[in-house]
Amino acid sequence: MSEFINGLLVAADAPAWLANHRDAGSARWRDSQKPTRKTEAWKYTSLHLLERDFAAPGPVEPGTDALPDFGGLKLVFVDGQLQGDLSALALPEGVQLVQFADADAAQAEQIAARLGSVVDADKHLFANLNDANLSDGLFLQVAANVRLESPLHLVYQTSEREPAFTVNQRLLVVLGEHAEANVIEHFLGASPAAFTNGITELVLGAGSRLRHRRLQVESGGAMHIGGVHAELGRDSHLDSFHLALGSELKRVDIVVNHAGPGAHCDLNGIYLLRGSEHVDYHTCIEHAVPHCTTDEVFRGIMGDSSSAVFNGRIHIHPDAQKTRAELSNKNLLTSTDAEINTKPELEIYADDVQCAHGATVAQLDEGMLHYLRTRGVDRAEAEVMLSYGFINELVDALENEAMRDYLHPLLAERLTRDTRLTRHLV
Repeated sequence: MSEFINGLLVAADAPAWLANHRDAGSARWRDSQKPTRKTEAWKYTSLHLLERDFAAPGPVEPGTDALPDFGGLKLVFVDGQLQGDLSALALPEGVQLVQFADADAAQAEQIAARLGSVVDADKHLFANLNDANLSDGLFLQVAANVRLESPLHLVYQTSEREPAFTVNQRLLVVLGEHAEANVIEHFLGASPAAFTNGITELVLGAGSRLRHRRLQVESGGAMHIGGVHAELGRDSHLDSFHLALGSELKRVDIVVNHAGPGAHCDLNGIYLLRGSEHVDYHTCIEHAVPHCTTDEVFRGIMGDSSSAVFNGRIHIHPDAQKTRAELSNKNLLTSTDAEINTKPELEIYADDVQCAHGATVAQLDEGMLHYLRTRGVDRAEAEVMLSYGFINELVDALENEAMRDYLHPLLAERLTRDTRLTRHLV
């Protein structure tokens, strides 16, 4: 186990003001009990791929992948390093965007005051590792009553090279009262040598609105353990969408804390797997105050011998009267060898609430397949059409047309290896 501990601690230069934060994270990481398959939260996800030594990435070449244009501002990171020639950025007044390493004294003080404030380090082991390896990050602050209308597109790309290396991604978003922003996190790469450990913190002030999109389209041998932690102030609104393509190791923890009355959260997600890929989503919605609402919908499609985990928890605290919270997880198995372990949970300690949760696991409907085949559609194409229809509702609900245009062919290709079968889907 010491090899597992030490192999993931990667020394890197960091601003002096981060030293205490890094030291505390390192101490928590070394003292923590590392998960095994007997640990309930990691029962179905093995970490054996991380039992080796990792290095910090060296100098990189600019990314070569064609990047979509979602119609807004863009920052591109390759192996954790900002690529200025691939980035386009122009910020309106009242919006502050700075890398931790470039922060002045005032900005460093603001970052230090918020960093880690919404993450429960005792419950999220890899948040401690992120703290321990923290050398840089990105800080977005939108002042009160300011709107960042154009989406901020953050691209995190990993390159294919050896030896094994780790990328420590960190994003801190702070919205002032009645501020608005649109943030897209976009992860790319298929290197079996790259391990991404990412933490995103979202702090929403009273009456603020944040549209958050997290697209994890790494594939193949990619390894990614990520966390999104949000705190919602009074009457704030978080609209969050998550997409994950399967890979060798992919785990995402999503925690939303309703900290102010009247807050609302829309949390939607899709995961698609094939081959022997794996995805693990753990979500936790904490309703600690009254008059808050949550709508959560996740859908997954598993093919071949892939495996997925979905654990969704809604926790209603004693003071959270007048809460309305709903959770739905639907899964489609397109192979008899595919596997899903789903566990929706409701923990309620208040008596005046409206809550519902449910999970389904199904295979393709033979009746629908027969209907399509009687109308001249061959079986393979009919299976793709029905699979795509299972998730298309969540994709079409995205407000960004350019994002929909990017996702439609990407998801269609994941459902079939025969490109001829995607013609009715894009």
